[in-house]
Amino acid sequence: MSRTRLIPAFLQFAMLLTLFHTARLPAAEPTPWLEIHSAHFTVVTDAGEKKGKEVALRLEQMRAVFATLLMRERLNEPQPLTILALKNDKNYYQTAPLRQGQPIVVPGFFVPGDDQNFIVLNLFEPESWRAVAHDFAHLLLNYNYPPVEGWFDEGFAEYFSSIRVDDKHVEIGSDPELSSAFSQDLLGNQLEARSPPKSLTELLSGQVWLALPDLLTMKHDTSSYNEGTHHTLFYAQSWIMVHYLLHEKKLPETGTYFDLVENQRVPVEDAIQKAYGISAAQLDQAVKNYFRSLTPLFVAQDAAKQPNPINNPAQVDQFPAPVAPNDSAIISKPMREADANALAAEIKSRIPERREDGLHELQTLATAPTFKASDKNTKDKDDNNSAPLIAAQGNEIAHRALAWDHIQHSEFDAATEELSDAAALDPRDLWIRYYLSVLKYRIAQAKHSDIQGLPNMMQDLRAVLDWYPEFASAYDLLAMARMAGGGQIAAMQAEHAAIQLSPRNQDYVYHLAEIYEAGKKWEAAKALFDRLKTSSNPKIAALARAESERLTTEQKYGISPASAAAAQTLKAQPSPFDVLEQDAAKRAAEAQAAHTGGSADTRPAKFVQGRLLSVDCSQSPAAILTVSAGKDVLKLHTGDYKSLPLIGAEAFSCSWNDRSVSVNYRPSGMSGGDLLSLELR
Repeated sequence: MSRTRLIPAFLQFAMLLTLFHTARLPAAEPTPWLEIHSAHFTVVTDAGEKKGKEVALRLEQMRAVFATLLMRERLNEPQPLTILALKNDKNYYQTAPLRQGQPIVVPGFFVPGDDQNFIVLNLFEPESWRAVAHDFAHLLLNYNYPPVEGWFDEGFAEYFSSIRVDDKHVEIGSDPELSSAFSQDLLGNQLEARSPPKSLTELLSGQVWLALPDLLTMKHDTSSYNEGTHHTLFYAQSWIMVHYLLHEKKLPETGTYFDLVENQRVPVEDAIQKAYGISAAQLDQAVKNYFRSLTPLFVAQDAAKQPNPINNPAQVDQFPAPVAPNDSAIISKPMREADANALAAEIKSRIPERREDGLHELQTLATAPTFKASDKNTKDKDDNNSAPLIAAQGNEIAHRALAWDHIQHSEFDAATEELSDAAALDPRDLWIRYYLSVLKYRIAQAKHSDIQGLPNMMQDLRAVLDWYPEFASAYDLLAMARMAGGGQIAAMQAEHAAIQLSPRNQDYVYHLAEIYEAGKKWEAAKALFDRLKTSSNPKIAALARAESERLTTEQKYGISPASAAAAQTLKAQPSPFDVLEQDAAKRAAEAQAAHTGGSADTRPAKFVQGRLLSVDCSQSPAAILTVSAGKDVLKLHTGDYKSLPLIGAEAFSCSWNDRSVSVNYRPSGMSGGDLLSLELR
């Protein structure tokens, strides 16, 4: 007799019933994943709540230290940032970028994106967040400091990358490129490294330094996060230069220096004298003397050459942590394992050498059956008061990640299908509405056509901005949508918001010039195009040159080159309406000639940054703005302040004073001019 026949009938029935329900609705297994939210970050982790909250706290502390160093009360965060914190080496190294076919050895890396940014940490290593401090500093500089020369960005990022934080203290200022000359094998033996790279301290201890003017004018593109080695004299001198400026509290003078060289085109040595009050040679010597006074650097350098070095050598500066564990609300909630896996796969799909593996994992997740909590009323919940599970096809995060990849590669039909599948799984996900808006705009660009579904696009973007009010890209898309709908003023306001949140994004500046052009603000548009002609972004520079030349031709001849060429090949017979238009144009030209003294205004436009001291509106609607720029005081006139193109303000105010501004103007006399546009910073 078989064992089955020995089981009572009622038990067999109970077992069959259990199997039946299990097949229909599998029980939710405990997930090791948590989604943790702090004031500015989202952390996804499988390392437990304590570790996850520590990661969020450390990032909040680093952010607060950055604001303190830069003397900012608030920081822009125009793109969401998510941290994937993994508890073991295996998962981390299966995600990490490859170098010469092998995963990188540092315990953290940064993945930038046009839509959102990611940080991945290996929590198996202590203080893994320090590995991303350099890139984190670059990210915050891009959002919170005007575009400047590479030495400042790299020097600041190197200084910041030495940061060490705990619950009570911050230490900063050590050599970020110093490493021990010894390593330990599996048996505990000390092995001396052969020809280790020189630290910044060692590089600066040599007899040769770059001449200060050469350092400050050296071209170094900081727009990419794929940097080469930092063990160079450029990085060393940039680091100690910023080290000195921060310690001596000379950031305000440094801002004046950048205004002089970047906007007023003052030669470097003259700008140093004006900004810092000393010559370039004196500043160079002051930095060298400061370096030699930093005893902790040399103590750490000597200790690193010995076996069993100190793990945490003393740093140059120490101060209390600006954010304590109880200062910031950090909350956590469970996250489905399939969603966490989709997030990890999405990050892999954004790393070039991991992209194919990431896409394969996303496609598998997008088609696999999953289960999620039902939205039924509480009366349908089980005895444990937990929502019952319902079956669903695929994973919403995987679908939307695939959609974004398709958008980036102009595969618009595939992107539409993925977004449709994602919306079927979670119609409330605002990422879907954002990606749909990007898709509509990219399709219109590719086909040189109108944006389809324009009202819905604007509605979606307003919802996205309600969800994430600092989303600069959403403001930029909203500006493009409003311009397409004919609302130039509203478009201008949205683009101003995007530029304020992300001042180094030259796409936004180019779009603002296009909005000015659409609104027939020719001078303001051309001034921006002229600024962008020297952009480090070759695409932006080429587009700006073409638009600047086209606008010059239109201003000179009243017709674009393309229209002029077409007119030569096909000349229509004038109608009575054409004659009326010609008469009107002639009268307008005569009025303009009378206003400018009988000739076209050929004065070159100038751009300066300075301080708005006062506004005189006694001859309204005309206004005279008094602007201090370095040692010069300019009197700048506008005939109608109501139509003056503005950046950083919705409307002109005659009560403005003591404000940082940027102005485009045509000079007249030694200290006057006519305003073309005004930007409040």
